[in-house]
Amino acid sequence: MSADRRIRWGIISTAAIGTKKVIPGIQRSPHSEVVAIASRELGRAQAAAKELGIPRAYGSYEALLADPEIDAVYNPLPNHLHVPLTLQAAKAGKHVLCEKPVALNAAEAEQLRQCPKDRLVMEAFMVRFHPQWLRAREIVQSGALGELKSINVVFSYYNTDPKNVRNQAEIGGGGIMDIGCYPVVGARFLFGAEPKRVVSLVERDPNFRTDRLAGALADFGNGRQLVFTVSTQLVPFQTVQALGTKGRLEILIPFNAPQGEATTIFVDDGAALDRSSARKEVLPVSDQYAEQAENFALAVLGRKSLPYGIEDAIQNMRILDALFQSERSGAWVAL
Repeated sequence: MSADRRIRWGIISTAAIGTKKVIPGIQRSPHSEVVAIASRELGRAQAAAKELGIPRAYGSYEALLADPEIDAVYNPLPNHLHVPLTLQAAKAGKHVLCEKPVALNAAEAEQLRQCPKDRLVMEAFMVRFHPQWLRAREIVQSGALGELKSINVVFSYYNTDPKNVRNQAEIGGGGIMDIGCYPVVGARFLFGAEPKRVVSLVERDPNFRTDRLAGALADFGNGRQLVFTVSTQLVPFQTVQALGTKGRLEILIPFNAPQGEATTIFVDDGAALDRSSARKEVLPVSDQYAEQAENFALAVLGRKSLPYGIEDAIQNMRILDALFQSERSGAWVAL
């Protein structure tokens, strides 16, 4: 493949995460171009294509997958359609970037092992490509925090729209699936380890039956722990605090980092409890969706390897499954 070759992307559905965030990000990736978008309603695909400058629009997902000029597909469909359409796309010869969570449970995620081995499939945790997260991991690995022992995460928003997919339990809605996956993947990223066991406390919406407030504790072994709170019905807020024996690191806007803007992390030795001792690091302007697309495109082109694939996605789902199992049993669940 030529050095200037660009991966041609097709987008399955006109979901807002795609049209507002991910597609513009892909279009900023030097080795990517978005050539087609599909919807089950042709008019919606055509409208999105016109708005985003995408050359082709299809009125079915199957028509897009049959397009021989598409190399990779982005799948932002509702959670229950992640595995079926990802499998269909991979078997049609496409590489697939699938929105998180990759499946409804780990057993379903394991079906992705049926994907052809020469097709890349990755769960779209864009944070793992953002400079602020890469820098945070670098600081942890440098020993600047001492021994990293505790990661504390809060991630919340307020959404009571019954038509929103996040509030539809039967298709994988709820806080743990939508945003609880981020503390889990973030802790795996910073600890460089997997949890040994988890316990959770969950409150469910009486009408939606979704988990609207969840607290969890994950034991990563050697005294390391993740503590997180996620909610779909609390004041919007997000933070990541990584506490070591010598210092503390804070990612100011860890998950919805402003697209195409600089971001900030703080490193604090705890000398002053009012945080005045914290050192501020401003990371350069970045678009985490563009970074994700570029890394994926370079992997498709064979110019770099991706550390995240199907097995990583299955592992993340196993942890989410364990959180729900703990909710039902009221006890620790071993992994």
